[in-house]
Amino acid sequence: MMLSLVGGRVLLEDGTIGETDIHIEGGLISGIDDTRSNGKSAWNVRGYLVLPAVIDLHGDAFERQIMPRPGVHFPLDLALQETDSQMISNGISTAFYGITYSWEPGLRGRDTAVELLDALDTIRPHLVCDTRVHLRWETYNTPGADDVAEWIETGRIDLLAFNDHLDMIQNALTNPQKLAKYASRSGLSTDAFIQLVGDVAARKNEVDAHTARLAKIAERYDIPCASHDDESPEMRGQYHKLGVSICEFPVNAETARFSIANGDPVIMGAPNVLRGGSHCNRLCAATAAREGLCSILTSDYYYPALLRAPFKLAADGVTDFATAWHMVSKNPAHAAGLEDRGTLSKGQRADIVVIDDSNPNCVRVIATFVAGKPVYMFDAGYRMCA
Repeated sequence: MMLSLVGGRVLLEDGTIGETDIHIEGGLISGIDDTRSNGKSAWNVRGYLVLPAVIDLHGDAFERQIMPRPGVHFPLDLALQETDSQMISNGISTAFYGITYSWEPGLRGRDTAVELLDALDTIRPHLVCDTRVHLRWETYNTPGADDVAEWIETGRIDLLAFNDHLDMIQNALTNPQKLAKYASRSGLSTDAFIQLVGDVAARKNEVDAHTARLAKIAERYDIPCASHDDESPEMRGQYHKLGVSICEFPVNAETARFSIANGDPVIMGAPNVLRGGSHCNRLCAATAAREGLCSILTSDYYYPALLRAPFKLAADGVTDFATAWHMVSKNPAHAAGLEDRGTLSKGQRADIVVIDDSNPNCVRVIATFVAGKPVYMFDAGYRMCA
């Protein structure tokens, strides 16, 4: 497919925004200049922002498409297709599904993880986003370590995160509402869930060895790894020694600063930016960005936040727009080893989003392109150039 996007305000590789044309051929950007080539269709995008499409390294809002209410389940193919549609309408072209493989049964247990992996293998050719897997392995799920190793070795995982939510869940056991939530998610009674938590806590001495083993296997297969909810520089330092190069949602600024100082990118949540702080009273993403402690934003639990967070950071004077947009495009691409995307430059994948930012408080995606193919259009009726 040969196509030119004409006259847009393009975020160039050097971080400036200039009015120019982008030429697409064979799914790649073939040039950026204001000369029209014969034989190409041309779309008028004058006045609009033309940006590298969004790369989401961590999104688990698809769980609400699977189970919108406790105990209410929908078919996985329907849930994944609906999620795909939501992502492209928010400018996301590369999506890492955050699949949790926990010691809990139910929504985050082994059966669901296997079903999701199988469903993605089947439906991936029919999805629009470049769809990948971010496996969130709960480190106390030591019986599942062999599964994770096999999935890495067979190419089913694209990013591996080491999670440990056991302490948080243990602390919730005395809160009837929180206990009921966790028990419902697992499909167990509250008494059975309390017993399970006790049994899992007894595995403490097994955790470090399994974590080190999986980190080594991931390194062998060039799978990037992240540590999740690091509580201290010491905790992050232990993961850094294992080759776990991404710090995801650090609890405090000291831990984020340690990660940046050691050359490891820091992931924060875009919903944190839009809401003005963490929903669980942890590190504020905007504050981290202001202090140079946030490298990457992800959708976390709300896909629409990822498109809008860079605009808010720029509008609030936290950082310039190019730096903010790199947090959802260039930086996640680099962290995930996807060097073929994330910027608008010759030879890169033509993953592009066209945005109407005439109302800064309500930016709107006009079109999303994945590998040069227009996969979402808000209003295509007047886009063709004469």
